[in-house]
Amino acid sequence: MDELHGYYLEDLKVGLSASYAKTITEADVVLFAGITGDDNPVHLNADYAAGTQFGQRIVHGMFSAGLISAVLGTRLPGPGAIYVDQQLSFKAPVHIGDTVVATATVLEIDEKRRRVKLETVCRVKDKIVAQGVATNMVDRRPSQ
Repeated sequence: MDELHGYYLEDLKVGLSASYAKTITEADVVLFAGITGDDNPVHLNADYAAGTQFGQRIVHGMFSAGLISAVLGTRLPGPGAIYVDQQLSFKAPVHIGDTVVATATVLEIDEKRRRVKLETVCRVKDKIVAQGVATNMVDRRPSQ
């Protein structure tokens, strides 16, 4: 791994893992709603959200998916990798003030197709809030 490129295919091993953590703020939720256009009141309106099954505002589920993208794009496999696919299930709500830790762990490496399958998990403390599997296309190390 160097400053401008993440792991090369040859550097990856099954079990290799990396994480990214973010404490979610009010501004994050408002900005995410503005960027995506998802202004569902369960995310933005405390009075409305109080009457839902959650009892309070919740963070957009796709915000957690964005944190997975941060892991894949900056840490593992990192810069140079292309995010090809993601299967993702949301397991529990995230609230403003929660710290979400997104972790990616290498599950499989397909050297012929240059594809790497990674388990993706987002946690708040010990609780899984989202989990799935991602596929990335990863460069081979350049010939010297």
